[in-house]
Amino acid sequence: MNINNPIGLFDSGIGGTSIWREINQLIPLEDTIYLADSNNAPYGLKTKEEIIYLSKKNTEFLLHKNCKLIVVACNTATTNAIKELRATYKIPFIGIEPAIKPAAINTKTQTIGVLATKGTLTSELFYKTAASFTNVKIIEQIGHGLVQLIENG
Repeated sequence: MNINNPIGLFDSGIGGTSIWREINQLIPLEDTIYLADSNNAPYGLKTKEEIIYLSKKNTEFLLHKNCKLIVVACNTATTNAIKELRATYKIPFIGIEPAIKPAAINTKTQTIGVLATKGTLTSELFYKTAASFTNVKIIEQIGHGLVQLIENG
């Protein structure tokens, strides 16, 4: 792996461009490649197996572009596939973790709400993260149409 190779990012659409912008602001001299898998969006309605398959397909595309690390800029892909990606590929992966921890730490009411795709809310990673905050009531809501709203700006 060459240090001058690009950083790869993928999401099921354009929602992850906010993460791409942050990376470009923090490390502006790094080259990046952003893959928006809009043909298969939304991931939140897919099975875990489908999400893993699509995440591997996206990873293969970015590896063919010689990416030195991959940012999984999709909450649903992170919560369902990052463990498998890390076990399969010899490249660093950075995922988007559910934002339960900062919300739980900063809540003044001991109650937080999470609006996410079904794929995120039913994932093992989400469940384990939520279970580690037993002192906080977590209200989960599937965001029907959430992906379409994000994709439409």
